[in-house]
Amino acid sequence: MRRSIGDEAQVVVVGGGPAGASAAIEAAKWGAQVTLVDENPLDQSMMALDIPLYFGQRMMPTVRDKGLMLQRVVSANQLLSEAQENGVEVLLSTYVWGSFRNQENSRQISRSVLGLADQERSRLLGYDALVLAPGARDLVLGFPGRHLAGVMGANAAASLMRSYQAMTSKRMVVLGSGDLALSTALMALERGIKVEAIVDISSESRGTTALKDGLEDAGVDFQFSHTIKEAKGYREVRSVVIERLDDKLRPNEDSEQEIECDTICLALGLVPSVELPYLTGCHLNFHAELGGFVPQIDQQMETTAGGVFIAGDGAGFYETMVSNPDIARDQGRLAGMAAAGYLGLKVGDKAAAFREASISSSHASDGGKTAEYLSSWLSSLIAAGGMEVNVCQCEEVTRRELLNIAPPRYLGWSGKEMDTQSMDTLLQDGPVNPDQLKRLTRAGMGYCQGRRCREEVAMLVARSSGIEVSQIPLASYRPPVRPLPLKVMWPHEESEQVRRDWVKWFRYPAEQLERVKGYGETS
Repeated sequence: MRRSIGDEAQVVVVGGGPAGASAAIEAAKWGAQVTLVDENPLDQSMMALDIPLYFGQRMMPTVRDKGLMLQRVVSANQLLSEAQENGVEVLLSTYVWGSFRNQENSRQISRSVLGLADQERSRLLGYDALVLAPGARDLVLGFPGRHLAGVMGANAAASLMRSYQAMTSKRMVVLGSGDLALSTALMALERGIKVEAIVDISSESRGTTALKDGLEDAGVDFQFSHTIKEAKGYREVRSVVIERLDDKLRPNEDSEQEIECDTICLALGLVPSVELPYLTGCHLNFHAELGGFVPQIDQQMETTAGGVFIAGDGAGFYETMVSNPDIARDQGRLAGMAAAGYLGLKVGDKAAAFREASISSSHASDGGKTAEYLSSWLSSLIAAGGMEVNVCQCEEVTRRELLNIAPPRYLGWSGKEMDTQSMDTLLQDGPVNPDQLKRLTRAGMGYCQGRRCREEVAMLVARSSGIEVSQIPLASYRPPVRPLPLKVMWPHEESEQVRRDWVKWFRYPAEQLERVKGYGETS
């Protein structure tokens, strides 16, 4: 028996950033009935789990004030107001936790639907056309001390500074020197945060000269040919130790220098958020120059799943997009127009819109150089920090344990069978899949849902196997792609005991449990 869907929309747009809001406005202008869904402002409990971005606990207690955050998020994005003025239904603080179509394993669904949830309830929303603008997340690589509060991603830092106005940092060190890193550093300076240094393994800046000059004029110190050895502190970052690299990316221990700071911002690159395209059945291909796996699209931003379009960072990220938001807006307008056309509505010149949207695609960096840069960063971090660093912070799986295919330590499993298991034995059976490693080691099965370890796991497997990271399959996604509050999944109220002891259910690593339970008391 097929399930009927109560809530329906002609066009649903997921993501309220420049691409998503522009798509919603464009589709509405051509007569489509549009619903725009955006998860901001996020609930504080989600942010504390570093979902969907790597916030690193660097948010003020004011993020608990939903009304204030709503006001700030809307005021920081004028396109949301413009969308409402054009008749778009705007749903904020609403998560999209799943995407389902009438296909294999879901034949009971009568039409394509999204799973939506807020802090009160979960429901299904049917659609005729879908525009995905999910954005991107930060690429994260590990080093000793990464678990400390204050280690965060550049995308999360930008969100806290620009949309939430709730960043607690006072002294920041930025890793990376591309436009993402330089723009984040400039944003921090504009908000009164002192940027102590920009650290990169490269011998010179990888970003726009004007951005670098602006930072140098502000007195920011550039530490090229350096890597991070460790972050120091108790519960929170107090300093970072960096080391100079030789031409073979080997650190010189005699060159150690310690920089006092309370924030370490990872700005090595962004990874397109492809959870929803994956669940929707879009075909994904690996393009290092676009940040990794991205949906295959045609000239109208339509994916291989008919009636599903994608725009913005979720369609592929490259550094030019940081300084030129018009790229995402143009992609969004084209996707919105194409979605309206898919419904049979008479729309404008899609060919002209395509020319505008694709005008900057030639600025994407060379994929080989991007992959080499990230691989070099990982090599330097391994050389400086070793193999005992956790690759999966949630499940406390080290790099060595991952490559040795070691079962979780807390199981206490040992014996000859376990001792003989390794990456080499797995390779004898064919290419190694991250899903296989997840089941054997639990790497990627934590509460962040792999957002902080997916890329490093793939890079370590590729490095160990002697193959390109592009040959490592994409680890699969399953709904819910956002953790949901228990009260959304269960109609009854949680007990007082559950409210009081909820952190125990997530099995936080020992070094994180204290700071999570005390979150907000010292911020």
